[in-house]
Amino acid sequence: MAEKIRGGEELSEQLKAVSVAEFFEKNRHLLGYENPTKALITIVKEFVDNSLDACEEARILPDIKITVKEISPERFRVRNEDNGPGIVEGKLALAFGKLLYGSKFHRLKMSRGTQGLGASGGLLYSQLTTGKPAKLSSSTGKDIHEIELMIDVKKNEPHVISQKKEKNEKRWHGLKIEVDAEGRYIEGKQSIAEYLRQTAMSNPYAEIVYEGPNGKAKFDRAVKELPPLSKEIKPHPYGVELGLLRRMIMATNARNMVGFLTKEFSRVGKGSAEQICKLAKIETKRKPQELNHEETERLHKSMQMVKLVAPPTDCLSPLGEKLLEEGLKKETRAEFVVAVTRPPTVYRGNPFQVECALAFSGELPKEGSAQLFRFANKVPLIYHVSDCATTESVIDTDWKRYGFSQSSGQLPQGQLAILVHFASVWVPYTSEGKQAIAGYPEIIKELKLALQEAGRRIATYVRQKHKMREGLLRRELFDKYIPELAESLEKLTEKKKQSLIEKLEKIVKKGGKVEGEDTKDAKES
Repeated sequence: MAEKIRGGEELSEQLKAVSVAEFFEKNRHLLGYENPTKALITIVKEFVDNSLDACEEARILPDIKITVKEISPERFRVRNEDNGPGIVEGKLALAFGKLLYGSKFHRLKMSRGTQGLGASGGLLYSQLTTGKPAKLSSSTGKDIHEIELMIDVKKNEPHVISQKKEKNEKRWHGLKIEVDAEGRYIEGKQSIAEYLRQTAMSNPYAEIVYEGPNGKAKFDRAVKELPPLSKEIKPHPYGVELGLLRRMIMATNARNMVGFLTKEFSRVGKGSAEQICKLAKIETKRKPQELNHEETERLHKSMQMVKLVAPPTDCLSPLGEKLLEEGLKKETRAEFVVAVTRPPTVYRGNPFQVECALAFSGELPKEGSAQLFRFANKVPLIYHVSDCATTESVIDTDWKRYGFSQSSGQLPQGQLAILVHFASVWVPYTSEGKQAIAGYPEIIKELKLALQEAGRRIATYVRQKHKMREGLLRRELFDKYIPELAESLEKLTEKKKQSLIEKLEKIVKKGGKVEGEDTKDAKES
């Protein structure tokens, strides 16, 4: 019997919208929840990043407490508390109970989070794996607001189960989050403790206290100064796609094309705006909304052709060489640390800046490959190492010229730690998990230049140390044979052995230089 053909009307009835929360519930791996081990680290990461961003924007030295407690096999309670500015009562539920809700997505300035997915994604994963609500407490310094919250996945809206208000006698301000979630706890290179250690490297102005299933760790504040606060900038014409340009045209309040170009973009003055319009064959007095598709395309091409000043770089907040050195030295206990901060540059109209630091000797492991620490906007990247532009740049650098052995396609060998920080208003991650940076040619070039400059600086120290070590070995070897040499000279010169030993030791102490009577004795010998 022939199968009945289904009509378009019947199939169309099955079409329906999917909320972003429902989408990520079924595709949690896109947010970094690929497996139980990574899921537990991702929750901690998102909560800590949220706390650091809030504290920095409020210009508060961060104090963060993280607790991870095993409550049953493969189930953990994660609690994060900070001393940030807190969130007002009316926004608390929305900030954590609605995905893609936040203040950073539309701003062109450097920050850890940008999409409004991080902390709310952690709550969504917790809810999916345990079915339990999240507990949140917040205060701006007045009353303390506490809520129990779940996410309405179908609507992508917060569902508040309970709420209460308490007096804030200690005038505490900040945020506390507590969730139960499935996970697997491990120690080692890709653990929560290691993530927090690296966070302390790139945020040496933060104090982090961690209490895990296997004990307590404290990462003390190394410095008491915050990096400069990044400022929001407008889009640069070189980094705007055609579709975005069309949306900006429809949304602008500018009355003419010159006003639109000078008001909505950075580095576009009246002269540049008129030049762009002339190339695009568009009247400067035209209303932006009147442009048709063909004119918009001409405008977009003209924007790329006109020579414009690079976008401002105060939208970035690099750590700087001092903080890099302090952070890396504190956590590695190295003997010598050198840091390099490159000048800001641009890719696709987006400002970015590369920094790196190298640590040598001290308590670093004497055997094996160098330790590599990768960061993007001060956030450690501990997964997808081989897929990252940072790793590619480090491997492609010729470390032999800086005094370190290196096999083809491998990291250098020896007592070396390499820290690389990529700062930008838009980090080109290779996936939504935000663990590896894409290899744009402009980025690779800057990464290599930073590594080479730091390599030259550390090579000078390494050569000096090797020279001193070789001199010390020669001296120790000579010291060993002084008595035998003095005994032989005694027979040849008829001088007393002890006197010869004293003179030879005196010559060795002077680094082999002989003067005055020592010269005469040395010649006689």
